[in-house]
Amino acid sequence: MNETIQKYTEYCLNCVVKPCSQKGCPLNNDIPAFIKQVKEENVKEAYKILSKTTVLGSVCGRICPHLKQCEGSCVRGIKGEPVQIGEIEAYVFDEALNNKWYKELEKTEKLKGKKVAVVGGGPAGLTCSAFLTRSGAEVTIYEKYGKLGGILEHGIPDFRLSKDVLENTIESILSLGINVEYNKELGKNIALQELEKSYDAIFLSFGANIPSKMNIEGEDLEGVFGGNSLLETGKHPDYTGKKVAVIGGGNVAMDCSRTIKRLGADKVYVIYRRAEKQMPAEIKEIAEAKEEGIEFLFQNNIVKILGNKKVEKIECIKTELVKKEGETREVPVNIENSNYQMDMDYVVMAVGSSPEKKLVENLGIELNKWGYIKVDENHRTSNPKIYAGGDVAGDKGTVAWAARAGRDVAEEIKRDLILTY
Repeated sequence: MNETIQKYTEYCLNCVVKPCSQKGCPLNNDIPAFIKQVKEENVKEAYKILSKTTVLGSVCGRICPHLKQCEGSCVRGIKGEPVQIGEIEAYVFDEALNNKWYKELEKTEKLKGKKVAVVGGGPAGLTCSAFLTRSGAEVTIYEKYGKLGGILEHGIPDFRLSKDVLENTIESILSLGINVEYNKELGKNIALQELEKSYDAIFLSFGANIPSKMNIEGEDLEGVFGGNSLLETGKHPDYTGKKVAVIGGGNVAMDCSRTIKRLGADKVYVIYRRAEKQMPAEIKEIAEAKEEGIEFLFQNNIVKILGNKKVEKIECIKTELVKKEGETREVPVNIENSNYQMDMDYVVMAVGSSPEKKLVENLGIELNKWGYIKVDENHRTSNPKIYAGGDVAGDKGTVAWAARAGRDVAEEIKRDLILTY
């Protein structure tokens, strides 16, 4: 038994009210129950408890924004440090992967004979596929790349999530008996209408990775990149000795800035129009970015990118936070005449993403006003045979929330197929 992990478990109060699980964890993992088992050195039993709600413990234990989720709701954190829930969860799942305990998980045959197609092999798709397969369904994942993982494979840098951990996690999920069709992209070499003919239900979980634009002057200059695209493709310019501005305050901005710094940039600035405490990025990621030399410009907003064909300068403006009627939090307002310019070689826009417009518009199902696939409270689309979840449906943008959507869809498909047939 790992001594550090044992120490962490002994610090847990095993609360009856479970705020870490009920309030903090998107997946509602039974945190006190699994920690109690680890404390008693029943790690395998702890894994069985966690496996009722998640299949991504080794991943979520490492990359979740714990201080904004489970650890942020920990009673211990009121007067001191919270329990290190993420590290304990990762330890349990790592042990399970090493010992292949996932092969012993209970399966049922409630959905025997039912076929489900899952389009997209990211956190939502993998989770949905696992829970459906454990219920007896025959599941096929259609993945546009040669590897599964979605944002885990193509968006999160190795220094946050090692490829070994990810590959072992995916192997454990596929070992349940899931089929995979690689290099199959919806709208290109597979059609939704064809899948409808062959499957009892379809889950769309292919993400939304088209970088959003700010629609400011100079955004089309050479040297302006979308953060999501850089992380997904890994095709970076030569940053050696260059100055790079990363616009945004989420985990994509943190991953981009840290990756770019590691690739040789001289100066990397994260420009965020709100205050540090309002940044959606994980607190730990912000702290580590600062330690690595990333410079943060809080309450600053980019208003213009300047240059002759390529980026040469950026113009920013300072902001102040103002409480406006009807708003739940203070909003940034530009301070008049506070504009200033900075020399810059590259600009990375990490201000959000959206689904590929042409793709979703040609699916023949209803979209909402923001261009995401419209779903009801049970993740059903306007086509009763088709479900959607994760980024493509505009769900909350963390891995745990995507996984929660995948699990919820699996339960809904199971319920619908049992009632239908």
